[in-house]
Amino acid sequence: MRRVLLAVLGLLLLAGCSSKVAGRPVAAASPDQDLKLVRTYFKDLNEAADEGPDEQREFLLHSQHPDFADDLCDLGDLTLTIDPALSTLRADPDWVPPGAGRNATHPRGKVYVLGVSVAIRQDGALLGQQIGSERVVILDGKVYGFAPCPTGE
Repeated sequence: MRRVLLAVLGLLLLAGCSSKVAGRPVAAASPDQDLKLVRTYFKDLNEAADEGPDEQREFLLHSQHPDFADDLCDLGDLTLTIDPALSTLRADPDWVPPGAGRNATHPRGKVYVLGVSVAIRQDGALLGQQIGSERVVILDGKVYGFAPCPTGE
């Protein structure tokens, strides 16, 4: 279990699973609107965690970036509560998903990075906490993320 926890924390810092993605970043409507969307994304993510692993799994399934839909990983009976430092939200137009290679393109949409504090729980008990960065993408007015993938190593 400890190895899975460490894998989840490490991969969360890398901000998701990876594959080559076609497309270009697209300018968002406004910084204020983007901030509101990102705030709502994390609120909904945490509400799903409060409901349990099944509900959070559903949330992650529906909020996974569409170009990474096949890279969704199962966190088992773990839940993630993420406290975003919204004041650190900034565009990250040069980000390429980890492992995507030299010729990789950016995910479609406007990529943002922000500082987060992540709490990992199992059956309501806190297993660990980590501070790191997370990427989210706004595409067609919706926020998408990259679900963390434990490697089991």
